Amino acid sequence: MAGQDVNRAEPIPGQNVTALLRHARLSLLVSLVVLTTGAWGLTLYQALTMSAPAGMADAGNQPSANMDGMVMAGTPAAGLSVGGAAAFIIAWTVMMAAMMLPAAAPMILTFAQAQARRDRAILVPTWIFIAGYLLVWLAAGLVVYPFVQWGHDMASHPASRGDDWAPLALGGTLIVAGSYQFTPLKRLCLRHCRSPLAFVTLHWREGQGGALRMGAQHGLYCLGCCWALFGILVAAGVMNLAWMLLLTLLVFAEKVLPLGQRLSTIIGLALVAGGVAAASGGVPIS
Repeated sequence: MAGQDVNRAEPIPGQNVTALLRHARLSLLVSLVVLTTGAWGLTLYQALTMSAPAGMADAGNQPSANMDGMVMAGTPAAGLSVGGAAAFIIAWTVMMAAMMLPAAAPMILTFAQAQARRDRAILVPTWIFIAGYLLVWLAAGLVVYPFVQWGHDMASHPASRGDDWAPLALGGTLIVAGSYQFTPLKRLCLRHCRSPLAFVTLHWREGQGGALRMGAQHGLYCLGCCWALFGILVAAGVMNLAWMLLLTLLVFAEKVLPLGQRLSTIIGLALVAGGVAAASGGVPIS
């Protein structure tokens, strides 16, 4: 496979692989459950202790935002700042871990299985793979932060007429997200995300550096698959619990369930219809 190191450890005898992998899979599953549960706990705490979801959909509905509470929750305060960006990116990365790790679990376990056939060291490279995956979402937070800040500034401005433009903003975002479901790039990225064994076979790299690179590559495919869906959070509110839970279910369904590719089409149609309804004022926007 590409990038193989001729000096890597000798393959483990077949009779030992099963026992080694069984122990590693159990440890990984328990660790992923704990990590995901902890990430959801922190995310729920952030969402429930902040003043408002800080999305464009809330424009005009924030007569007096509690800025200190919003910074603590990792959402914007007044203006762009290094401290605000750091708080937001931490909260964003925790939220992404909560929402994306369940859908990424099949890929993580497939990587661990491939690693078990090459070396006794399974857990460390696998966690490096996970770190590479989350680094991509951390980097995405750097891009998202200015947009969330802009939305918050518009929503909290005294002269903001949110009732006029907020439905159009959210409706337009839903239409874009729904339309993206039908693009070749979406289908390509979703195909990679739904094919863990093929991904590991095509992109295998030896060593810890290789694990980091593979995790980042999978993260990029995952970002390419889901960026438009998470754009909805920027419009509806980064800590909008209803949208967070819904998007988590949608991402898991299209990536993991047997009919995920067909579900992706249904999701696209539903988002476009919801966007038209939101833009026309036919449904609540937050």
